[in-house]
Amino acid sequence: MAPIGLLRRGLVTVIAAVGLAALGVPAALGEDEGHVGTGAVEYVNMGDSYSAASGVLPPAPGAPPQCLQSARNWGHVLADRWGYDLTDVSCGAAETRHFTEAQYPGVPPQVEALSDETDVVTMTIGGNDSGVFIGTIQACATAAAATAGTGNPCEEQNGDRFTDTIENVTYPDLIDALETVKAAAPNARVAIAGYLQILPAERGCYPVMPVASGDVPYINDIQATLNDAVRHAAEATDVTYVDVTESSRGPDVCRPIGTRWVEPAVGGTNPVVVHPNALGAQAMAERVAAELGGASRG
Repeated sequence: MAPIGLLRRGLVTVIAAVGLAALGVPAALGEDEGHVGTGAVEYVNMGDSYSAASGVLPPAPGAPPQCLQSARNWGHVLADRWGYDLTDVSCGAAETRHFTEAQYPGVPPQVEALSDETDVVTMTIGGNDSGVFIGTIQACATAAAATAGTGNPCEEQNGDRFTDTIENVTYPDLIDALETVKAAAPNARVAIAGYLQILPAERGCYPVMPVASGDVPYINDIQATLNDAVRHAAEATDVTYVDVTESSRGPDVCRPIGTRWVEPAVGGTNPVVVHPNALGAQAMAERVAAELGGASRG
């Protein structure tokens, strides 16, 4: 068993670029839609670490290093595949407020990348708001260490506080963020994804993933509440939501290397743990590709 201190240090690394995602965009953009004229599709990829594929090497050339943006995230994959003109402002640890506020010095608000010339926008966002993701993982890891991975101590200690925050704070923040994006890119098709399934349905893999056995359903419920908030916010703002939960059931964090899509807190192969690895990033890109269908302009 790994020392508790090691688990906690791993979790801090995990969540430094947090953001729990795979997404889809509406049907293909034809020549009679979007903007008149010729040229590449103007494509903006926004959002947090799941959109940035933080931790997946190699890093994106020219991206702010603190954003941990990967050259293999879905934005880059789609732009390369279909010749899109990509502006990628996704950034690990981004919150909805960073759409309109600078996240770091020299990293401007993400909506500044949008205009009425933007054709397609993709993102994951919301997991970092109010510290829900990091708060859940840290609280449950601490609780699990005290019981050596037995019982459901995290649920007993925290009850509904994480889901209440998502429903009462994250959800309205998501609506505001999506409305802001649509106003800044009035001619674009906007799509937001939920987050990849992290844990198996019932039984976990303590201490590789430091969650007590009885708290696995508890954490899954918190993640389901988050994805529901994203979906409902998308529906409320006429934005496309792509559900990646079903497609990511199975290759969860407890699976072996070469099978799992998300890296565990201990013994992972990526520097950013509890985030998609290269397989997960590719699966997300393929899900988006299937939804986009190869959009083109004029």
